[in-house]
Amino acid sequence: MRLFPRLLLNHLTVIGVMGTVLLLAAELAAHPFIQHHVDQMVTLLGSSGAALRGDLNAGMRATLTRALFSALPLALLVAAVTAWIAARRVTASVRTLQAGSAALASGEYVRRLPEDGRDELAELARSFNTLAGALARVEQSRIDLIGNVAHELRAPVAAARGYAEAAQDGVMDHARALDAIQRELGSMERLALDLSLVSRVEGGQVEVRPQRVPAWTLLAQAQERFALPFEEKGVRLSVPAASPLTVWVDPDRAAQILANLLSNALRHTPPGGQVRLTVQAGADSVTITVHDSGTGIAPEHLERVFERFYRTDQARTRGEGSGVGLTVARGLARMMGGDLTLTSTPGQGSAFQLTLPTSPALPAAEVATVSAASR
Repeated sequence: MRLFPRLLLNHLTVIGVMGTVLLLAAELAAHPFIQHHVDQMVTLLGSSGAALRGDLNAGMRATLTRALFSALPLALLVAAVTAWIAARRVTASVRTLQAGSAALASGEYVRRLPEDGRDELAELARSFNTLAGALARVEQSRIDLIGNVAHELRAPVAAARGYAEAAQDGVMDHARALDAIQRELGSMERLALDLSLVSRVEGGQVEVRPQRVPAWTLLAQAQERFALPFEEKGVRLSVPAASPLTVWVDPDRAAQILANLLSNALRHTPPGGQVRLTVQAGADSVTITVHDSGTGIAPEHLERVFERFYRTDQARTRGEGSGVGLTVARGLARMMGGDLTLTSTPGQGSAFQLTLPTSPALPAAEVATVSAASR
């Protein structure tokens, strides 16, 4: 049975039960009132009234019963019409929700439901609209991802085809052409590995083995790793003095995040500039900030630079790489209980704040670890 007839039948059942109870209750409750009224009339009539007691009692009860049964059809009709209207209103909201769900299932993610009212159905409509918005963003992200991957693959595929045609036409030596094609294939392979890694990071399926690590150890390793590239470009790398601060992180993943941030800082800082690392202790976290004196990032790009493949002329992901480094870095930071944020002023440089916890959020036994590709 569909919802409307079932709901109407339920309402009519309640009305029928209420009418029956009303009749029985009226018959039972009216007796003492009728008896009291008859006694008053007998007193007023005197000795002649005593003989009429039975007739008066029976007449008043019969009158009450006839009145109830006479009024009952009209009352039931009004109640039935009211129940029909109430059922139609409820089922109309359900039909609207059903139509919206069908549209959402067919891919119409722009469909929204009216949110009038404060009842449960209005709350359901608001939840539906929130879900539709989330699905629309996911769909747009999927479309953007396909377009970005196609764009990233187009260049190496076109280059490899060009080298192959040049070798076939005798314009390029076969050995040189094979080396160039191998280089382009390596670029596509790196893109595939980066896509695999970012998908696992966003799905929370990357291996994370947190332990207590001195914050200074992470900075010293990063300084040692990047000292030569910074020196070659003529950019000064400044690291703070040793401190007793410790963090609860996976040292390899934390080093991966710092490596990405320092690579970006080096790429966007001109020769003669400076990149500074600072450490600040919080209540239950430690913040490592990477400051650079580069070109900075416009305000409208501050949050979007963490999106996959997002590129603008001023964005940090511009240049070498597949454009997913910051996405992976923020995902890894959040998996370890921290976060990665950005502040920047165009023309004055940028500062990436890597916040790391100082203690485990969950017991070690509850930390899920799933193997992932090496960086």
